[in-house]
Amino acid sequence: MEQISEEIRDTPAEPVAKRAVVSVLLIGPSFEIVGGQTVQAAHLMKVLSEAPGQKMTFFPINPRPPKPFLWVRKIPFLRTIVNAILYHGELLFAARKHDVLHIFTAGLHSYTLWTIPALLYGKMYGKKLIVHYHDGRAEEHITKWRSAVHTLRWADRIVAPSGFLVDVFAKYGIKAESIFNILDAGNFIYRKRRKLRPAFMTNRSLEALYNIDCILRAFKIVQAKYPEASLTIAHDGVCRPALEKLAQDLELRNTRFIGKVPHDHIAELYDSADIYQTTPNVDCMPGSLLECFASGLPVVASKAGGIPYIAKDRYSALLVDLNDHEALAARSVELLENEDLVEQITANALEEVKQYNWKPIRDQWAALYREVVSGPES
Repeated sequence: MEQISEEIRDTPAEPVAKRAVVSVLLIGPSFEIVGGQTVQAAHLMKVLSEAPGQKMTFFPINPRPPKPFLWVRKIPFLRTIVNAILYHGELLFAARKHDVLHIFTAGLHSYTLWTIPALLYGKMYGKKLIVHYHDGRAEEHITKWRSAVHTLRWADRIVAPSGFLVDVFAKYGIKAESIFNILDAGNFIYRKRRKLRPAFMTNRSLEALYNIDCILRAFKIVQAKYPEASLTIAHDGVCRPALEKLAQDLELRNTRFIGKVPHDHIAELYDSADIYQTTPNVDCMPGSLLECFASGLPVVASKAGGIPYIAKDRYSALLVDLNDHEALAARSVELLENEDLVEQITANALEEVKQYNWKPIRDQWAALYREVVSGPES
C-alpha cells in the first residue's frame, strides 16, 4: 500500500490503554483499483500499523492471480470469475486468524460480491465485524436490495466517513457512526490563488452518476465569454466515448480527456488548474474536494448527497443544484471575476482540512477496535 507523508512516519503515536493486541484484517481495494476507498485503505493501514494496540493485515478484494495467469485480467467476465475464486478461497483462510474484520465497501453489486461473503465468513468464525461504508447510493441499496438491511445488521458496527450516510441509515433504523476520512495535506501543493485563469479541471470517474455532461455544457457557456478557457478531464470510465462526442458536438476547444492519473501525480494536476468542477447526481464524501481544499484550488460543486456536509456554500466552496449547467457556468465566471471571493473561500477551505488530520482519526479507529473486542472502557 502507498506510503503517506514523512510527517506521519516521524510522529510518535499517542499512548493507548494497555491491553492485548487486537488483530485486524482490513479488507479493501488495492492500488490496482483507482479510487477514494483505495487511498483511505492505504492511509489507515499506514497509521494503524505504526500505532500500538492492533496488528493490521491488508486483504485485497482484488487478489492478484499467480504470474502465469495474469492474462485473465484482460478478459472482463473471466477476470470476475477468477477474482471471485481467489477472493473466497484466500479470505476463508485469512478471516479465521484475526479478531476483527474491517470491511471497506461500496453498495449495490460490489456489496453483494465482496462484502456479504466477508460478513458470512466472519459470522461463521465468530469474528467481530465492522462495515466501513463508502457509497452515496446507500438509500437505493437499502430500499431496492433485499439483502442489504439484513446483512448490514450482521455487523457489530457500521462506520461511514460522512454524517450524510449516518443520516441515511438512521431513516431506516440502522445505527451507524461517522469517522472522517484521512486527508494527508502534505501530499498536495498548496498554491494561494486570487486572480484566476480560466483553467478548469475535474477528475471523477466517467460514469453516468458523476454527470460530466453538465461540466461540458457549462464549459460551452464559459468559453463563449473566455475563448482561451481550458478544461482538463482526468480519469476514465464507460461514458468516455459519449463524453468525447458531446465535447465535439458542442465544438469545445482546449478540452482534454487525459485518462487515469496515478495518485502520486494528482497533486500536480490540481496545481495546474485554477478552478475545480464536480457535478455528481449521487455522492458520499468525495476526497477530491478535500484534496482541492488542501491545494488552494477553488471548488464549484453540485449539492449531491454528502457534498454539503463537507463543503459550505459561499464559505468553503460554491454549490449549485443538481444538473444545473447554467448555474455551474455562472458560479465559475463569478470566481473569475471576484478575487475577494476566491481568497475567502480558499482560506476557509484550508481551515476545514484540519478536521481530517490523521491523528484523531487513527485514535478513533484504534478505540473502536478495542471496544468491539473487549466492550466499552469504563
